[in-house]
Formats: sequence, structure tokens, C-alpha cells
Amino acid sequence: MTDTHAQTPPQLSLTLLGLGDMGTALARTWLAAGHSLTVWNRTPAKAGALAAEGASVAASAADAVAASALVVVCLLDDAGVGATLDGIDLSGKDLVNLTTGTPAEARARAAWAAERGARYLDGGIMATPTMIGAPGTGGYVFYSGSRALFDSRRALLEVPAGSRFVGENPGHAALHDVALLSAMWGMFAGISHAYALIEGEDIAPKDLAPLLSEWLGAMGFFVGNAAERLTSRDFTSGVVSNLTMQVTGSGTMLRTAEEQGVSAELVTPYVDLLRRRLAADPAAHGGEDTTGAILLLKR
Repeated sequence: MTDTHAQTPPQLSLTLLGLGDMGTALARTWLAAGHSLTVWNRTPAKAGALAAEGASVAASAADAVAASALVVVCLLDDAGVGATLDGIDLSGKDLVNLTTGTPAEARARAAWAAERGARYLDGGIMATPTMIGAPGTGGYVFYSGSRALFDSRRALLEVPAGSRFVGENPGHAALHDVALLSAMWGMFAGISHAYALIEGEDIAPKDLAPLLSEWLGAMGFFVGNAAERLTSRDFTSGVVSNLTMQVTGSGTMLRTAEEQGVSAELVTPYVDLLRRRLAADPAAHGGEDTTGAILLLKR
């Protein structure tokens, strides 16, 4: 993330709807950078501290929207966005939606905004509130939708966190967001299983931790390798540990879990997927790496 506070012209104005933990963190970075910020929250008490820091507190969402040409929304869900903005004049507004949602919700919300005369940009925040306004922590925001809106407002949008524009399809920010989070959840599942295996043994979690980190880092090659294979559809060239070996080896992992009294529920779905790929055509798929199993996930 780049610290853009010094590069961004002062006293640009915007409105922020939603003052949860993330919204409050966003608000504070814009205020600290010297921008004119109007805020609104369904629970007015949450705006009190920000008022003391220089924010203008609107009495209603409609008043907040009317105060600025740029309106940033950071609410609980897409339904909340619709309910909050229902009946409010959005003509000529730039609407940036940082509410977590699905790609389909983002595309529908973009069409909804266009019908009301607003330019629309959807965002997927890849950061926790503590990473907002904190250079060097790695946080950023995916944006998709109106390229013109993004280009014209980029300096202001990058005050809280860096930005990555991922296309004019409004759903692509949410899709990138969820794709990365899905990988994170899968990694967390594997780490959780690893720690469960040593629970009750004379192995300290803090001793396993550096080994886990080192091993996961070494296995990071799979990310780029899988991308290349999915593009070329070549799942066999240069394979070191093929699908037959992986499926056979998975038996040891599952038996170890049983011996240790550990549920294998976090790893069996992936093992089952590999088994399905191999069983479909052992001659054709046995020499592949595991990337081909990804194709089974697409319905």
C-alpha cells in the first residue's frame, strides 16, 4: 500500500455512509488527510467521535448524499445498501460501494445505480480495519466498474489503502475478493488440521509453527503452476508427484488422523475430489498433477 496522504490535494469532499469498524477506519484516514467528510450512520451515536475529529454529521442518508458528489457506502450487506439509498436522488453522483457482496449483487447494483443516473464503482477491501491508513501493512482495495470514475477519484480512494482496478465488469472486484478469501480459508483449514494432529502430543505448537510457515511458503509454487496449467490445459508435462501418487499417499494422511483421534472433515473434501478425478479415467489422469481436479468444481 502506498502512503498517498502527502500526494493528495487537501479539502476534497466526499460522503461516507456506514460507520462500522471498517467505515470508521476509512473515515478517520480521510479526516486525518485533511479532506471534507460528511458521514451518516443508522445509529447516530457512532458519528459522535468523528464529529469531534472534523466530520460533518448528516441527519439523514438523503442529506449525506446531497452533501457530496462522491458517495462511499460501507454497510453490512447489499440489502442494506438498497434500503439506505431507496428513494434518494443519485443523479450525477459517483457511487463507490465498499460493502461486501457477491459478484451478482455488484452487477445488479451497478445497473440499479445507472438507472438512477449515477456512475458506479464496486470495491472489495482486502484489509482489516487496523490496516486502513497504515502504510506497509499490505492492505488494498479491488475496484471494478466505471473506469472513468476510478480514474477521476483514484487519488482520494487511495488515501485509506492502495487500489487495484480489475476491470469494467462491476462484479470482478467481488469475485477477486472472494477468490482470495476462498484460498485463505482453505489454507486456514489445512493449518487447523495440522495443529489438531499434534494436540496432546509432546510437540509444542510454537515448535511446529515455523515448520508450517516454511513448508507453506515452499508449496507456494502451486499458485503460478496451476494458473499455467489451467491456461494451457496441459496437466502432465513436468509432473513430479502425479495424481496416482497423491491419491495413494492421502491414505496415510487419513489413517494418521484416525490414529490421532482427529476428524478429517477439513481435508476429506479435497481428497475426495482427487479420487474422483483419478477414478474417471486412471489411464488419462493418473500421470497428471492435481490441477485437473479443479475442473470438477465447475458445475
